[in-house]
Amino acid sequence: MFVSQHPLLRFGTWSIVLASILSWAAAEAGNPTPSCQRSCGNIRIDYPFGIGEGCFVQGFEITCNNSYSPPKPFLQLGDDQHEVVDISVAHNQVRVRRTVVSTNGFYGNGTAVISENIVNLTGTPFVFNNTANKFTVTGCNSLGLISLGDGNILTGCLSLCDDNLEGVVDGSCSGRGCCQVSIYEGVRTISIAILNLFNDSTIMDLFNESQVSNLHGCGYGFVADQESYTFEVSDLHRCSSSKMENSSMVLDWVIGNETCEEAGKNRDSYACKGTNSDCVGYGSGSIGPSYRCSCKQGYEENPYLSSGCQDINECMAPHNPCQGKTTCVNLPGSYNCKSSKFPTWLLGLAIGGPLFLLLLVPSLYICMKRRKLMNLKQKFFQQNGGLLLQQQIAFHEGSGQPTKIFTTQELAKATDNYAESRVIGQGGNGTVYRGNLCDSRVIAVKKSKTVDKNHIEEFINEVVVLTQINHRNVVKLLGCCLETEVPLLVYEYVPNGSLHYHIHNPDMACLLSWDDRVRIAIETANALAYLHSAAVTPIIHRDVKSSNILLDDKYTAKVSDFGASRLFPTDQTQITTLVKGTLGYLDPEYFQTSQLTEKSDVYSFGVVLVELLTGQLSVSFERPEAQRNLSSYFILAMQRDCLYEILVPGLANEGNKEQLKAAADLAMRCLRLKGEKRPTMKEVVFELSGSRGIHKHAWDHVNHEESHRLLDEQSELHGAESSSTVSLYSAMSTWPLSIHNSETFSIDFPR
Repeated sequence: MFVSQHPLLRFGTWSIVLASILSWAAAEAGNPTPSCQRSCGNIRIDYPFGIGEGCFVQGFEITCNNSYSPPKPFLQLGDDQHEVVDISVAHNQVRVRRTVVSTNGFYGNGTAVISENIVNLTGTPFVFNNTANKFTVTGCNSLGLISLGDGNILTGCLSLCDDNLEGVVDGSCSGRGCCQVSIYEGVRTISIAILNLFNDSTIMDLFNESQVSNLHGCGYGFVADQESYTFEVSDLHRCSSSKMENSSMVLDWVIGNETCEEAGKNRDSYACKGTNSDCVGYGSGSIGPSYRCSCKQGYEENPYLSSGCQDINECMAPHNPCQGKTTCVNLPGSYNCKSSKFPTWLLGLAIGGPLFLLLLVPSLYICMKRRKLMNLKQKFFQQNGGLLLQQQIAFHEGSGQPTKIFTTQELAKATDNYAESRVIGQGGNGTVYRGNLCDSRVIAVKKSKTVDKNHIEEFINEVVVLTQINHRNVVKLLGCCLETEVPLLVYEYVPNGSLHYHIHNPDMACLLSWDDRVRIAIETANALAYLHSAAVTPIIHRDVKSSNILLDDKYTAKVSDFGASRLFPTDQTQITTLVKGTLGYLDPEYFQTSQLTEKSDVYSFGVVLVELLTGQLSVSFERPEAQRNLSSYFILAMQRDCLYEILVPGLANEGNKEQLKAAADLAMRCLRLKGEKRPTMKEVVFELSGSRGIHKHAWDHVNHEESHRLLDEQSELHGAESSSTVSLYSAMSTWPLSIHNSETFSIDFPR
């Protein structure tokens, strides 16, 4: 079983207390003494590293272990010594042998072993290089998690395979038998956990036995230079970490805790020696101001020594930089090509050169711009969880219609580059465009305004869950595009616009009969009941309103816009969230307490039901102040027994008055101030269907005796509850007009 309280399994703040970063000072002015040992075995030891007193900068001491043949150099990092494989002063990098390895195996009781390994570079001048190093996980059904930096950043990957090892290939870490993810820049602390995902019975219950590998191998999680480790299929059967531990990882180093400008003022402690060295500032992740040294262009060797940066003689290079009959003349930091004659071909070059450059420069500019755009797309793709989504797609392969990852080119072409004429809707969460794919499918593309980068994994999980929903009254999510700063969502296109338009447009409202209105209400309630209780992961919509209920070509209702929705843990009845919703539809209890339950959707549906009955806007400043909110307007009318006076003109007739009264009573119960007194969406479906004389969907199995009892009970009078509700509704209707009543908002209210 999983250890639920293991720190690597809690997606929150990790309890890692970072020690204060020491201030590193360079060695005293001048060079190390000539007697300093400059090599250990086959490894060259370049300053600022050194062996023995006076030969190194603080924090860069090397210990040469002569018990090996040949001797091996070691660097002290925290409590451990790491074998030095290579030192590159030009790149400010050191490569060390030991890696972070965390393993799990399968023992007799079938329990997954969760282990944690921590390498802490705090208090040293070293940080993990984020380009050469990768976090790698091997094994069948192994989940690797890694904490970087201060413990608040969490990433990881999942390695899957079946007994036949289908798709597992030597040298590939794409998620089959091996997976890799990048680490972040400026990280000094790494903690790892690795466990077998399917050893937990809760996870096993979700999958067929045929989907789970029975391989009794070992899983590994480690950070290593990607060039020093190559995955092999045989690693899945290897329960020794020697291969991983023999790989290496790359560390960058920094000097001091000052900027280049500050450090340059004190020449005695300034580490960049000589006139041909440059100071390069560094400050990233958890690393404060610091710097590194490098030689100026045209110079090489060691910038940390007074005469360490030597001029590069370009003329001595294997390929003469000066072509033809010109002579190469070396200059300090550069070179020059001289000629005693003026060749005729040079005259032609002088004439044709500008013309050639005139044609070449635009081509180079276009190529560079394209390359920059491709890099930016790749950055956004990874930043928005693209690799995680690809793993999820592979994991859910064969379980239904797959999630499609669209490219920016596909969607730009489909929407005429997001032309204004393609806009079919705008709201608080973003803008929706109509598009046409190459396969003739019509789609709706939603450009959201923001996405919380701290909850990318939750966003990807929600995309995967929504694509698994297949309900006739829920707008189908077809896929997404992650190559933009804010991800784009792609839905099926629903042609007849929103219910809000059909209710409040006088030309359209007269075409909606009572039968149409109650059918639309039943279909909407069916969708919400499905989301609440029949979906694999319960979903609270959190923004139910008439503008989020679309009508297709047969005027079938489809619930849309899940931008504010929340996946609801099956073991909880309520969760505390930032309040989100739309004025006029927002549940007063949720507004006051920030406690979200499925009854919040029931309240919002009650407002939609009142809209269908009355044809009134959810918030209207044309009504008296106390009745600006549709809920208070409706409740007061019901208390005064004036229902038929506020209904849509011509809606009531002798044949449907009982149905209208039953629907109005149901709306009153949906609008109760306390959520626990409101009906569930299943009960709403049953009552609406019963009042119309039709049956519910086959999946919705309700206890009929209990439902009849609910139908036979007399509706409770609202009394004091209604009075307090109206007061709260009146207060809510006077909120600042800067928050438009048709837009979704979010605000953190005091509790």
